[in-house]
Amino acid sequence: MKTFKIFLILASGLLTAQGKNIIKTNLTAYAFRNLNLTYERSLNKTFSISLGLSSIAKGDVPLIKKYFEDDVDDEFKNIEMSLMSFTIEPRIYLGENYNSGFYFAPYYRYTKFKMDNMVYNFSYVDSNDMERDITLDMAGDISANSFGLMMGAQWYFGKKKNWVLDWWIVGGHYGFSSGNINGNTRSGANLSPEDQKAILDDINSFEIPIVKYEVEVDSKEVRVKIDGPWAGLRSGLSFGYRF
Repeated sequence: MKTFKIFLILASGLLTAQGKNIIKTNLTAYAFRNLNLTYERSLNKTFSISLGLSSIAKGDVPLIKKYFEDDVDDEFKNIEMSLMSFTIEPRIYLGENYNSGFYFAPYYRYTKFKMDNMVYNFSYVDSNDMERDITLDMAGDISANSFGLMMGAQWYFGKKKNWVLDWWIVGGHYGFSSGNINGNTRSGANLSPEDQKAILDDINSFEIPIVKYEVEVDSKEVRVKIDGPWAGLRSGLSFGYRF
């Protein structure tokens, strides 16, 4: 909510300047339940600055059931996620017309990702040669700061050249993330010292490239602290209005 307020304050300040404003939305993102809005302000013929806000409301991971159907493991079938990102993007246009044609855009992006209803099923044979089955319900969030570069092209059309098409040809960003994922036993029972050690050893055995993580386990909870790189790609087609 705080990020959205900052976005509105910055946008309103620019709107009171001299005009040459564009409001647009990335149409292709809606296939992923991503609601988004971008405000672009022209500074001169070649340069502009763009502020973008996007959000995915809490729900299923977009398209996971459609594309994987029965192949999705039970651990992932019921995962719910939400995402919010805020992007600041200066643009350098190469076209002859005002802020149109091909452009390059370095950018900064802040991302907040939340996850819920992830299931961790674990079984082991205890010291009494009894098989122990443990189910943990996991949830947590990760935030990331990243920097990137995008290449695209923008055109104006219509009788007054007020309508806008903005093609994000390709973009990529890289940065660092941190977060926590916590889990509790589904049964509500306490974890014995032997359970704790078995779970700790199992999670520490995961082979996750690049990402660093630390695990803590007690009788009540499993805590995984994540610290590592964050990367992403951008592409899409935006439609908007210039005024």
